[in-house]
Amino acid sequence: MTETELLFNPFLPDFTEDPYPLYQRMRDLDPMHQHPLGFWLVTRYDDVAALLRGNLSVEYRNLGTGAVADQHQQLEHASTAFTASMLDRDPPDHTRLRRLVTKVFTPKAVAALEPKVAALVDASLDRIAEQRTVDLIEALAFPLPFAVISELLGTPPTDHVRLRELTGTVVRSLEVVTDDEVVRAIAAAEVELMALMREIIDWKRKNPADDLLTALIAAEDEGDQLTDEELVAQAQLLYIAGHETTVNLIGNGVLALLRNPDQRELLRARPDLAANAVEELLRYDSPVQQSRRITTAPYMLGGREIPAGMFVIAGLASANRDERRFGPTAHQLRLDREDARAQVSFGAGPHHCLGAALARLEGRLAINGLVSRFPGLALAGDVEWNGRLNLRGVATLPITV
Repeated sequence: MTETELLFNPFLPDFTEDPYPLYQRMRDLDPMHQHPLGFWLVTRYDDVAALLRGNLSVEYRNLGTGAVADQHQQLEHASTAFTASMLDRDPPDHTRLRRLVTKVFTPKAVAALEPKVAALVDASLDRIAEQRTVDLIEALAFPLPFAVISELLGTPPTDHVRLRELTGTVVRSLEVVTDDEVVRAIAAAEVELMALMREIIDWKRKNPADDLLTALIAAEDEGDQLTDEELVAQAQLLYIAGHETTVNLIGNGVLALLRNPDQRELLRARPDLAANAVEELLRYDSPVQQSRRITTAPYMLGGREIPAGMFVIAGLASANRDERRFGPTAHQLRLDREDARAQVSFGAGPHHCLGAALARLEGRLAINGLVSRFPGLALAGDVEWNGRLNLRGVATLPITV
């Protein structure tokens, strides 16, 4: 391989802990990077925004040959969930599936959840106050969004430890994987998770209630109901997306504030910045680092033509740190940044994150509550990362209050 082909190597040992120097290198040297593994990486803000809003596909069947196509074929053999969720469908299927669940995630519907989310946050903060030293991921970042999405869906009590293990493995399917053993682990986790979701749906059919899962089971769109495969895939997607990304928002966000004490004190002094602080934390260290698109015809972007059938990675995290969009302070955390909401952490276009309003609510209440209640908040040990390339986040965050 030439030096240019090796410009982007996300498998280096220190990449997960801090990928941003490499992203900056890509923006400066090769912002439209064609990787030898057969995918393209787009890293500048304007190009990423255009890619997200462009008329491209997300369906793997449109891929040509190469490592990414081979990986997905292995996964698709294991489970239909890799093709049946709205995350993996183009219009009109995507439009139909999304319309069935959109009403649950409207800003008005999410705003109505604030008292419930606030009560969950307060209960977690009370326990943290009693224990004094905790792992924030176990004490707040994971249980809060997990409880919220479980209640929204109306799922019965489940083995949340095993579910967390399974979802943590399944989300690796959202990144390029070069290890066949990892691909096999993803496929096995998907099979087990699908079986669990079918059990939950069967239980819900016998125990209907005023919740999202009951609504999905009964949902019709112009006389067209979800198939069994679509129902399981949508429920699984909502379950995973409803907590995995928010865990990262809270964990990564609090770590950023701990490493930037001036900004932590700014938030404590100005609670009116709480909403904008979430936008800036999303920008500074995105809970989802990448989004994908697939070209169905030759596609011009950033002055280069991407051939048809190519897997194209939109570098969300890189775009959020692009000096061309956010100026010379793009690498700094500034909670009062006026254009922080221009971050692309929730994507854009038809596949803009359905749960963005809910994630913002949970992040605002959890992070602001933690900072305002505990003036002595500090790190209490070594930080561990989850080792993922896409849903990159803190796995262990020891704090003392």
